[in-house]
Amino acid sequence: MAKLYFYYGAMGSSKTANALMTHFNYEEVGQNALLVKPAVDTRDGERIVHSRIGLEHECVFLEDLVEMSEEEIKKYDCIIVDEVQFATPEQIDYLSDIVDFMDVPVVAYGLRADFQNELFPGSKRLIAIADVIHEVKTVCWCGRKATCNCRYNENGVVRSGPQVMLGANDSYVALCRKHFKLGQLKDN
Repeated sequence: MAKLYFYYGAMGSSKTANALMTHFNYEEVGQNALLVKPAVDTRDGERIVHSRIGLEHECVFLEDLVEMSEEEIKKYDCIIVDEVQFATPEQIDYLSDIVDFMDVPVVAYGLRADFQNELFPGSKRLIAIADVIHEVKTVCWCGRKATCNCRYNENGVVRSGPQVMLGANDSYVALCRKHFKLGQLKDN
């Protein structure tokens, strides 16, 4: 029986590397997996999923998946979605339809919360309906478990602005809750 999986973690927890490895594992045993990401994620080019450690693979946009026929989707043994936090609640519900009515497992990777520690709409919906929810862990500079995504710029910690601002190590760092609250990017 297919399930809807949500693997979440703070920035730098290797979510994308895990998505790419999951895709590789399916293909290595001769199964057909589809790699997907929302079209808003253009950091590494269109239709490419790229991890910080250099792994990458072609993908389709989530918006393309929604347009596929049921017959096309059923050709896949698994759908793997990266950056799922950018999905709309309606897109998450469609992913659950793929699981429930097409019997194809969906493995989704993404952030749980934004730089203000507020849930992304896609992640909030996944937390409500996913069959399996698992944290992909990473650490703060102090060695504690990092659970918060801190946005920063040349002036320090950024506490306001749009929820979605694409970036990586150049504008985000994972912090423990204490250092997130203090706005402390490193030991001073």
